[in-house]
Amino acid sequence: MNEPNRTQWQIRCAFNGFCKQALKRKAMNAHRDTKRQQSREVTFSDLSPLEESQLVTYDRYFADDEAEQSFIIAGKEITAKLLAEALRSLPEEKRETILLYYFFDMSETEISRLCNIPRTTVKYRRNSSFELLKRYLEERAYDCTDW
Repeated sequence: MNEPNRTQWQIRCAFNGFCKQALKRKAMNAHRDTKRQQSREVTFSDLSPLEESQLVTYDRYFADDEAEQSFIIAGKEITAKLLAEALRSLPEEKRETILLYYFFDMSETEISRLCNIPRTTVKYRRNSSFELLKRYLEERAYDCTDW
């Protein structure tokens, strides 16, 4: 009657030993992998200037000022600079309304709450700003029909 318990004890001991060996091997492998990775790593302070310069990349979106972005719409060339000037030509309250509505994706109701003005005023400012922008761009945009 005592024999089956002894066998269970032996099985437990064998399993316990197996688990300890497995954990020990895993720990050794993890330690070895960490050492291997550390031997291949180099800190930035240890890099030479040449090696450091090879790691750098620069965006060149607006690097060439001569080749300014432009759009041709309805036979008129509109540059980013011209569009910025057109926005600057607006009165401050109208410019603020346009920027909040289109660039900050705010609704007329949100703008009216923020500026403490009626929603209809926001709508009026937005619509009148379009007319002012249209006139400004029509007068100053380059005519592309000659090209």
